[in-house]
Amino acid sequence: MKYGYCRVSTEEQNLDLQIDALEKEGCDKIFQEKKSGATLERSQFNKLMETLKEGDTLVVWHIDRLGRNLVDLVNIMNTLKEAQIEFKSLSNNLDTLTDEGDFVYKMSAVFAEYEKNKGRRRTLKGLAAARSRGRIGGRPKGLSQDAKNKAIAAEALYREGTLSVRKIAEHLNISTSTLYEYLKHRGVVLFT
Repeated sequence: MKYGYCRVSTEEQNLDLQIDALEKEGCDKIFQEKKSGATLERSQFNKLMETLKEGDTLVVWHIDRLGRNLVDLVNIMNTLKEAQIEFKSLSNNLDTLTDEGDFVYKMSAVFAEYEKNKGRRRTLKGLAAARSRGRIGGRPKGLSQDAKNKAIAAEALYREGTLSVRKIAEHLNISTSTLYEYLKHRGVVLFT
């Protein structure tokens, strides 16, 4: 089967151009999303990845609709390749069913690996330099004020007991793992 995926970053943006192109390409089903690519909470993309199986083809209008950055994109492409799922990007003229498309994909993977390693080395050097000056890195301890407010709301909804954990997380626009962290922060004993 041929599956399409289209995404825009905000509710105000329109998916019509992408949908038209994917329909013209002959996609059997199109997954649509209005979410920033920077977020990991892309429910339609996750459903799509669970739906795809060996021999299927994933089609996007533009390759940047698929991943958050080059490393993320290459990881997705590797997942597709390992599952023997083909990939096609319409406006980038990238099709892993062709020798040229497969070559471009493989070169992208090489460059992504290079960039990832270069970034890792820079980070390690920066951390070492900061430590030598007595600075300790990492996230600040505790929750931001917005997170504290969500934690309070999460606790109230959880204690009320009328919504599932998944529904509470959706309502607060957070992941279930973040919800559990907020509840833990508030000292809530979880029901079993």
